[in-house]
Formats: sequence, C-alpha cells, structure tokens
Amino acid sequence: MYNLLNIYLEMTLVRAKKYLGQHFLTDKNIAAKIVASLKPANRYHQVLEVGPGMGILSDFLLGNAALEVFMIDIDTESYLYLQKKYPQLGNRLINADFLAMDFTSYFGGALGIIGNFPYNISSQILFKILENRHQVVEVVGMFQKEVAERCSAKPGSKEYGILSVFLQTYYQVEYLFTVKAGVFNPPPKVLSAVIRLTRNEVSTLNCDEKLFWLVVKAGFNQRRKTLRNAVSSLINKEKLTDEPILDLRAERLSVADFVNLTNKITFAR
Repeated sequence: MYNLLNIYLEMTLVRAKKYLGQHFLTDKNIAAKIVASLKPANRYHQVLEVGPGMGILSDFLLGNAALEVFMIDIDTESYLYLQKKYPQLGNRLINADFLAMDFTSYFGGALGIIGNFPYNISSQILFKILENRHQVVEVVGMFQKEVAERCSAKPGSKEYGILSVFLQTYYQVEYLFTVKAGVFNPPPKVLSAVIRLTRNEVSTLNCDEKLFWLVVKAGFNQRRKTLRNAVSSLINKEKLTDEPILDLRAERLSVADFVNLTNKITFAR
C-alpha cells in the first residue's frame, strides 16, 4: 500500500530541463549496473552523486550501508523532490553547482563520484574532477558515447585528444558499456556510455606539470600539424632541430611520450 509520501512523490515528478541537459534514466537494471561498477574497497567510503534527478541511482547507492552518500544538484526542483524522498540525507543533499563546489568544505579525504552527467557540461565536469584528482580516487559516470570514447581512446585513434591524455595521465580509464537512448526520459538523440576512472599511482609528473599541460593543449589545438609547428611557440628551435618526436603529430604520442617531450623542451631552454 502506498503511503502519503509515495503519493506526494508521484504527483510532483521532476521535469527534465533542456537547458540543464537533463535526460533522466528510467531503467532500474541499468541503474543497478552503474552503481555496482563502483569499487570502493578500502580506498574511500564517501561518494558524491552529481545530478541525481529523481534518484534512480540514489536508491541503489543508499542501499549500501558502507557508503556515506552525498548528492549535489543545481536544479532546485530536483533538490526539493529529493528532500522529501530522502529526508535522512540532511545537509548531505546539496543544492548547488558542482562546477563551483569546494570539495574540501564537504569531504575530508578520498572520494568517489558517480552520476548520469549532463551532456552539455560533460567536459567541464571531467576537468573539475582533474582539478580535484588528489581527492577523487574513482569516478563512474554516464556520458555521451562520443565523449566516453574520447576519454578511453588510445594513441593513434581519431578520438584521442586533450581529454584522453589528461585523464589517462592520472587515471585508468575503462569503457564499461553502451546505453541506448530508449531508457531515458526524454530520450537523447545520441547513444550514451558508462566509463570508470580509477586513480593511478601518479602523484606528480616527472616533468614541469604546467608546461606539460601547455604542450598537450598546443599539440592538439593544431592536431593536423606536426608537433614542430604546433608547439613552435614553446620550443627552442635552434636546440631541437634534430628531435624526431617533433616530426610526429600529437595524436601519435602516449602520456609517457608527452612527459618525455616536455622534459626535452625544458632542458633545451
């Protein structure tokens, strides 16, 4: 028998908002599979769900007593709905912009992140995670399939780019499974996919990290050119005239190759 809360929730369904890039997952089997993809082991116990919507992932997260679950949603309608649905969360339910979140204000240590992420800001979400990589040890998320393929792409593929290199510098990236449009409300016009990011052991790079980021960005911003031309503003051309790696395009270089190139540029200055 439904109680009053069930009736209230059914009458106050959250409307998916196009400007927020919302597509609510409706398939509970897929939701369970996404949550089961988290592998906290002994590395973390706090998990942040980004954009919980109406809570289809949340139900499974809160079913794991070993996890301390936090949720953040910029959508006030969703926030108010979830307040009624999960009163036990208290101040662990946050009505705010994930991209502006100060992680240290909420989390004392290692953290997992999960979500059916809004497709219109997926790259910004991933760069926010990179900024907080010292706390974020695992991410399981739904993205547009094209973005998921870029994240997990290997050197030499057309999908391999800036995001691939930066994520794979600090995380093991796994493409887990593809999700069809029909399991969302409203259905997106693209396929979706779930990926898992697992923090690796790299705490600091064996190179000038700021220069590394500049080299990667410059290389892919002109990806049709060889690196000799693409990163010309960063190199000492007189000292690196015979460097063979500069005759390659950025898409051919692994993370280790970019670290090597960054060191060569540093030592030639």
